[in-house]
Amino acid sequence: MATHPHHHHSEVAKKNLLNRMSRIVGHASSVKTMIEDDRDCAEVLIQIAAVRAALNNVGKLLLDDHIKHCVVEASHSDEAEKQKVLDELTDAIDKFVR
Repeated sequence: MATHPHHHHSEVAKKNLLNRMSRIVGHASSVKTMIEDDRDCAEVLIQIAAVRAALNNVGKLLLDDHIKHCVVEASHSDEAEKQKVLDELTDAIDKFVR
């Protein structure tokens, strides 16, 4: 999708995102185990909501970073490049909030 030069995350930001994703993967695995163990449906649903919220937070961090770096960098480009980056951002936001 992205055709403009991609901003690479700082090592600290990347490590933070990867740590969050590792916790989410572990949490999702725990939900799977809860289902296998026939745990109470309400408990499982609560844990699924927690995994979803954690994923949304990772998405928000990525979106924030994208706006602060890629979109700001594109603001110094020609009009066609600016429009392309804004269209990509709009598309990404639309897919993220679905």
